[in-house]
Amino acid sequence: MDYSKYREEIYEKTNELSELISGYWNAYSSFDTWQFWVSLLLFILPLALLFFTVDRERIFEIFFFGYTVHILWTYASVILEHYNLMNHTHFLLPALPYSLNITSSLLPVGFLLLYQYTTRHKKNFYLYTLLLSAIFAFGFATIEEWSGLIELRRGMNYFYIFLIDIAVVFISYWFTLFIKRVKDNHTKVKK
Repeated sequence: MDYSKYREEIYEKTNELSELISGYWNAYSSFDTWQFWVSLLLFILPLALLFFTVDRERIFEIFFFGYTVHILWTYASVILEHYNLMNHTHFLLPALPYSLNITSSLLPVGFLLLYQYTTRHKKNFYLYTLLLSAIFAFGFATIEEWSGLIELRRGMNYFYIFLIDIAVVFISYWFTLFIKRVKDNHTKVKK
């Protein structure tokens, strides 16, 4: 098949898939389902909690860490869904990433507050990350699968989710430390 035929077929299949997903969302995941409201709550409640608990003196540092967790988990989720390893069966809107409520709210806020706590109180960030990752992977993901909000396929399991969680959070932590070091060095040079 030549280039233009491939592009045309991809275009047609993408349109078909978009229509199929929109139809699925209207039938099984729209405003009149309990799953939609659970997804919405999992999106709104962590952000509301964050509003009242974030350390406003360190807001840029803390939000930078949380934003990095959000971006990395969103990319990971897109890859997992693309290869049908982990699928969110109910989602806020068909045009948005299906795991938006989890990857842009629940996980980033959870780890952001953990980062804030451990750095403020000089606790072991790595140990606390392992604990919270275990809670998210073995506890929360189990409840999600049991309630039908996610499907794990093709060998994906909770342990792999745990490992992805750890990788995402550790990379976010190291990147935040790197940016802090660059900022501190820049501040010293200006003085």
